[in-house]
Amino acid sequence: MADSQSNARLRADAGSPTSGVIHVRTRLTADFTVISNALAQRRGSAVTVGVAVYILSLPTGTPVSIEALCAHFTEGETLISRALRELESAGYLDRRCERLSSGQIRTRTYFYDVPGGTPQPDPDDTPEPPKPTRPRKSPRPWKSPAAERATSSSSSTSITEAASAPASIPIPVPVPASAPAADRPEEPAALSDADPQAVSVLASLRRVDPRLLLSEREAARLAPAVGQWLAAGVAPSRITAHLTTRLPDHLLARPAAILAFRLRETPLPAPPPAPLPSFPERPVLLPFQTCDGCERAFRAPEPGQRCRDCRGRLVQGPLRAAG
Repeated sequence: MADSQSNARLRADAGSPTSGVIHVRTRLTADFTVISNALAQRRGSAVTVGVAVYILSLPTGTPVSIEALCAHFTEGETLISRALRELESAGYLDRRCERLSSGQIRTRTYFYDVPGGTPQPDPDDTPEPPKPTRPRKSPRPWKSPAAERATSSSSSTSITEAASAPASIPIPVPVPASAPAADRPEEPAALSDADPQAVSVLASLRRVDPRLLLSEREAARLAPAVGQWLAAGVAPSRITAHLTTRLPDHLLARPAAILAFRLRETPLPAPPPAPLPSFPERPVLLPFQTCDGCERAFRAPEPGQRCRDCRGRLVQGPLRAAG
């Protein structure tokens, strides 16, 4: 009775699962490959996962063509090629065609342990030094030929003076020529130079919609487009209806911008068709009538008349009797 006895039930080991796989792990210090769970637990074909794991376990430079993989696995070319296509579409495999210095073209295969990852140099190989980047040249401002000649002549003059001047005298720095007048934005045309009929059409728009109030500068800028519509044969009332119908309730921009968009994007109407040539009117054809003398058909306005021959015989009869 000196030893204490317990009637309590032994507690089960919480670390041992009651079902499923039980891993027996061994710490490896050589001849192992690190594989991401996304690849090892990838859904789909087991051949695809097996080919990917096999390629990851190979050292850099080992051939991984379809013939080489078929020599290692028992599967045929159809399953191996399908597995390579799945890995390529998933982003693990990348096959590129590169041109050698000799001019030959070869196919290089790149395999990523994580799709879209940055390629890291293999620790077994010596990494290649990065190529130096070429500095980008800043674009030179455009100058006209006259400005280029003026700049070159002034620079050559300053260089000659610098060569002949003593060291204590400062050398003047040539001042670049200013931009020519052709590069400057053109001034808008004056309202007096615009088409008066086009200006009147634009000025009458505010009578239909008070929001379409234009300044002189905006009217001078829109007048050439309205003039093209007038030259195409479009009536001013039709232009006004096109520019004022179906406007939004709230204008988010200046009215001139909306009018310019409608004038620019709407195609010009087709010119009116040319009038047909006028033909002379055809004479009215009289109806056919039957002659009362010879019963021959002839044209006459009313029935009961005689033809031309019968009328001639009636006239010649009295003349002969008188003679």
